Amino acid sequence: MATAKKPTQPAAKAPVQAAAAPATKPAPVTAPAPGKPVRKAKAPAAKPVAAPKPVAAPKAAKAEKPKKPKLVRDSFTIPKTEYTVLDDLKQRAAKLGAPVKKSELLRAGVKALAAMSDVAFKAALSAVPAIKTGRPKSA
Repeated sequence: MATAKKPTQPAAKAPVQAAAAPATKPAPVTAPAPGKPVRKAKAPAAKPVAAPKPVAAPKAAKAEKPKKPKLVRDSFTIPKTEYTVLDDLKQRAAKLGAPVKKSELLRAGVKALAAMSDVAFKAALSAVPAIKTGRPKSA
């Protein structure tokens, strides 16, 4: 047996009431001064109503990123023999599986010097001859 479905009637809708707009008084009309152009009054613009923003759950405190150190660019004079030692050290590091740049080698050297005791540091400095500073004269 098939049961017939009864057609359902849509629920009665309540009449929609129009939102009452605030009544504004028209501006009084005054005669313009002679020789001045007539300007029409502008109607105030309706401001859009912003929907309330959903409240977000408080976020966990972000881990503060360490500030990047400020870099300094510098130039210096170095004897050719010591410059070739830098290239040899770069090749040595590449063979060990840790290729480095020249600036990284110099920074590693500075760290090694900073870690030395005062006696060893003084001995390392005395092993390096002083050179005349400035740009070399072109040949």
